[in-house]
Amino acid sequence: MDFITKLPKSSHGFDTIWVIVDRLTKSVHFLPIRENDPLDKLARLYLNRIVARYGIPVSIIYDHDGRFTSNFWKSFQKALGTDINMSTTYDPETDGQSERTIQTHEDMLLFYASLKVVPYEALYGRKFQSPVCWAKVREAQLTSPELIQETKEKIILIKQRIQAAQDRQISYTDLKRKPMEFEVGDRVMLKVSPWKGVVRFGKRGKLNPRYVGPFKVLAKVGKVAYRLELP
Repeated sequence: MDFITKLPKSSHGFDTIWVIVDRLTKSVHFLPIRENDPLDKLARLYLNRIVARYGIPVSIIYDHDGRFTSNFWKSFQKALGTDINMSTTYDPETDGQSERTIQTHEDMLLFYASLKVVPYEALYGRKFQSPVCWAKVREAQLTSPELIQETKEKIILIKQRIQAAQDRQISYTDLKRKPMEFEVGDRVMLKVSPWKGVVRFGKRGKLNPRYVGPFKVLAKVGKVAYRLELP
């Protein structure tokens, strides 16, 4: 889950999009909301649009947005029996709208190539306009045990294809990756993540520099960890 905020207001007053992505099929829901919508309203929207369709998620990953870190949201998910996890990875932004569009397109093409199915088929278990599971049009309807078994087999197949695609990407990356080590006395740049409300070098938020330094290496703590001489 994540929010796209600070958008121009629509005719209905919406200025924020609540993005909810299914981790297995990569299907996405874009829920229009207002940035100042109260949490109880978001909870009702979540129940009506997500839980009512797919059931209660086993776990949810989201960022440190204040709405997600609130006591209300944590208690709400705890009552539903959902584990909540804060994301810690830093997702660097690209330079412009075209680059983002290209990246999204490439990701979708990789997804189709690895799963061999479109998100609709992976999520709903059937081809578009087909009434039953993964069966073709006009095939006999499956009974409940057969339907459950076939669904389980398809989910296993999807996971295997995703894993195979990830393994290929890792192998490609490993070929290009070179081990990098530093010695005491070397000067290095330090990568930093943007913090809300923090001003660095006269820039705020997303305009903050991605790297700061250089800083002198004082000691080698581990294989990939170093102590730096910071101001």
